[in-house]
Amino acid sequence: MHKLRIAVIALVVWATVTGCSTSADQPASASTRSAQAAQALTRRPISDIPEIKKVIDSAIEQTRQTIQYDPTYIKLKYPNGDVPIERGVCADVIVRAFRSAGIDLQKEVHEDMSLHFAAYPSRWGARKPDSNIDHRRVPNLMTLFERRAKSVPITRNPSDYIPGDVVAWELDNNLLHIGVVTDVVANGTPNYLIVHNIGAGARIEDVLMAWKIIGHYRMWK
Repeated sequence: MHKLRIAVIALVVWATVTGCSTSADQPASASTRSAQAAQALTRRPISDIPEIKKVIDSAIEQTRQTIQYDPTYIKLKYPNGDVPIERGVCADVIVRAFRSAGIDLQKEVHEDMSLHFAAYPSRWGARKPDSNIDHRRVPNLMTLFERRAKSVPITRNPSDYIPGDVVAWELDNNLLHIGVVTDVVANGTPNYLIVHNIGAGARIEDVLMAWKIIGHYRMWK
C-alpha cells in the first residue's frame, strides 16, 4: 500500500510538471476496454474536409490501441517521434491524431519555441526547447494553437464544438487536460463524444462539459 501511494503521488507530480492531467484512480479493466472497443459507434460527420476525417479516425483508433496512461520521459527521435502506441498522456492523443492529417506537432512546437521561446510558458524551468517533451505539454499545445490563430470562442453550448476541434480543460484539481471532438454522438443526445486519455488509456466519452473549458481550437476553419 505504501509503495502504491508513492507511485500515485509521483504520477500526479509528473502531471503537474508536464501540464497533462491524469486520473490515477480510474484504471481500465480488460472487460471495460473490450466493451468500449466493441460498442457500435454512431458517427455523424458534418464536414467533407479530409484532414478532419483523418484526425477523427486516428483518435478513435487510438481507443483500441492506447491502453495505458504513461507519463515517462522518453528520448524521442525528431521529427515524428512518439512513445509506444500502447501508452501515452492526454497530449499524445492530439499529437497522434494530427500526424495522421500531415501535421507534426512535435516539429511545429519545437520550431516555434526555438524562434520564440519567451512566448511559451516557463513553469518547467527549461532554458531551451526540448523536442522530447515540449509537444507533450498541454500549455505548449495551447500556446501554439493560439499563436497560429486557431482559437475559437469558448462557450457552454455543446453544439459550438464540432468534429475535429481540440478542447483544453482545467480540472477540479487545477491540472490541465486536452482532448479532441469526434463525429461520434452520445446515445440519446446530439453531443459529440471526446477522445482523451485521463488515466485509463485513450477513451471515447461524453465529457465535453465535464470540466471547465479553458481552450477551444479549430485547425481547419
